[in-house]
Amino acid sequence: MKNKAPKNILIIFLSFLAVSAIFALLNPQALQKTNEVSLSSLAQQISQGSIKEIQVSGDKITALDNQDKKITSRKETGVSLNDSLKAYGINEEVLKAIDIKIEQEKQGLMGWLFPLSIILPIVIFILFFWLIARQAKGGPMGQGFNFMKMPAKLFGDGKDEKKTEKVTFDDIAGVEEAKDEIKEVVDFLKNPKKYQALGARIPRGVLLVGPPGVGKTLLARAVANEAKVPFFSIVGSEFIELFVGVGASRTRALFLEAKKQQPCIVFIDELDAIGKMRMPGMGGGHEEREQTLNQILAEMDGFERDTNIIILGATNKPESLDPALLRPGRFDRRVVLDLPDVKGREEILQIHCKGKPLDDTAKINEVAERTPGFSGADLANLVNEAAILAAKKNRTTISQTELLESIEKVLLGPERRSHLLSEKEKEITAYHEAGHALTATSLPGAEDVRKISIVARGMAAGYTLSLPKREKRIKTKSEFLAELAVLLSGYVAERLIFKELSTGAANDLEKVSELARDLVTKYGMAKFGPIVFGIRESMTFLGWEQETEKNYSEKTATEIDEEVAKFIKEAEGVAVKILTQKKAMLTKIAKVLIEKETIEKEEFE
Repeated sequence: MKNKAPKNILIIFLSFLAVSAIFALLNPQALQKTNEVSLSSLAQQISQGSIKEIQVSGDKITALDNQDKKITSRKETGVSLNDSLKAYGINEEVLKAIDIKIEQEKQGLMGWLFPLSIILPIVIFILFFWLIARQAKGGPMGQGFNFMKMPAKLFGDGKDEKKTEKVTFDDIAGVEEAKDEIKEVVDFLKNPKKYQALGARIPRGVLLVGPPGVGKTLLARAVANEAKVPFFSIVGSEFIELFVGVGASRTRALFLEAKKQQPCIVFIDELDAIGKMRMPGMGGGHEEREQTLNQILAEMDGFERDTNIIILGATNKPESLDPALLRPGRFDRRVVLDLPDVKGREEILQIHCKGKPLDDTAKINEVAERTPGFSGADLANLVNEAAILAAKKNRTTISQTELLESIEKVLLGPERRSHLLSEKEKEITAYHEAGHALTATSLPGAEDVRKISIVARGMAAGYTLSLPKREKRIKTKSEFLAELAVLLSGYVAERLIFKELSTGAANDLEKVSELARDLVTKYGMAKFGPIVFGIRESMTFLGWEQETEKNYSEKTATEIDEEVAKFIKEAEGVAVKILTQKKAMLTKIAKVLIEKETIEKEEFE
């Protein structure tokens, strides 16, 4: 709309200019002829006998002389031609010799131009203000015209199957417990009387929480489709606009429409955008987000007991939500969607591989084993990347090679073949990665080595792909200590072989320092016993945590630093011992890496 503004103004200016030109060209003075003479001059020529014909049209007189030349003149309005000429001494005998024709006066252009001169400016002014209003409506100020409109999108009407999203519970895998729990919502919407007869009340609000990409939005769509009811979908940020009070107005409009469509589902994605905790002294009652939240709280608590409206909310930051939103009677049920286990990942991969031609070599179970910590969205991206890789190779099917390569691409980024390492850098990287792999294999609590590579991916010059022997939710102290030793083994290998250090171990050292401090302050695995130090603020499903306040003395802080250093020194000692004893094997692995650049699990073992 910004680009159209100058164009609209130019059109209006040209319209005014055109109208002015028309009036200027068609006014009586512009239409006057140069051979017009006065009535007295015409009377003189009549008395001399040089006029043979006269034509009268209204007040206009057109005469034709003996040389057939036209002469025009005008008489006084309301006075006849005879009376006008008699005043100049012309008698009737002289006029009888002249052929006189009298015609009714024609209005001409000015006849219709006069009413047009009144109507046309009005039309132009109306057009002008319409264009201005249209321009304002498209800009930020124009959003105020739509503040009462419901921003939610309606999917399906409960009757026409074609209008309903074709997402069912069969299209979702890896969250079986969440599916079983939320099927109660579907059953209630289908058979509400069965629950109401027993005095049961279905939760008015169901909050879906979990990491990004696990399928919260997908599950909400499946609920709407399975229940075959209208499904209102809106993102939390869509409630809030320019003016204060818009969010509250839109909330009222949304719930009013939902009550007309019940039974139905209202799905609010990214609920934390408007449902954040209200803090004292921050914002206030005039703050837009808080007004919107207050309106949602009022609307959810104001439902009738037998209403058939269910609110689904989705967020990956449940810690930031206001307690009033989570109390019974509002969002009183929480459904947790966690990252899938190996079985769930295999089922998800099977779903995303439907319709894609897989090679006989493709092993979905092996891909599932190699992708711990992947969400459903990650796995969908993995299969898509594998299909793209196969297409680039001009293949007609997707093989296991493309599937395994896409894992590393999703984890680390694409290969940087153009990023050529010098011989010295290549040798340092080879010994660094060989140190990681050899130490991991030598420690019983460490993870299995699946692949070693010195081909640059993303920001890494090389990498060692290690995966746990089996899925686990709990880690022991011995496993943490083994992880510390493996992380430090690249640093130790460089120092052992080259007698100097490089920047290649910077990321490893950062992880070591963080993990060692967690062992002391978070997990209670140091000499202090079962004590947690520091008050932390964290986002459970986003993997973010930081210490916001110290609840220990400076003396204790010094002791914590000493314990952290002790853990790191002990892990370093373990790595030094292993790599010193197996130095020959370390050199052999490094030389093979320099030659081949990549070693798979079978060859490494």
